Amino acid sequence: MGDTSYGIGEGPATRVSLSLPEGTAEAIRHRVGKREFSAFITEAVERELRGRILDEYLADYEQRKGPISTEAQEQARHVFDEVFAEEGQWPAAS
Repeated sequence: MGDTSYGIGEGPATRVSLSLPEGTAEAIRHRVGKREFSAFITEAVERELRGRILDEYLADYEQRKGPISTEAQEQARHVFDEVFAEEGQWPAAS
């Protein structure tokens, strides 16, 4: 293995072992098909990561600057989604 570092959503595919409840796995297969299962999981994980990164940023901002209104938080989420959609990195959250 090299010392190459990849960002979220970058790099070659790698196999990982994943355990899901059978009902969850079946629901995914039913909605997206067996061939799109991995893509569905990848998109869901990246969406979760994006949300957590934004939550961490907002918490850090609040710690440094004080409380953020709900309206300002929603505006930050909207801007965050637009930036990633423009860069073609992560799709905007639905």
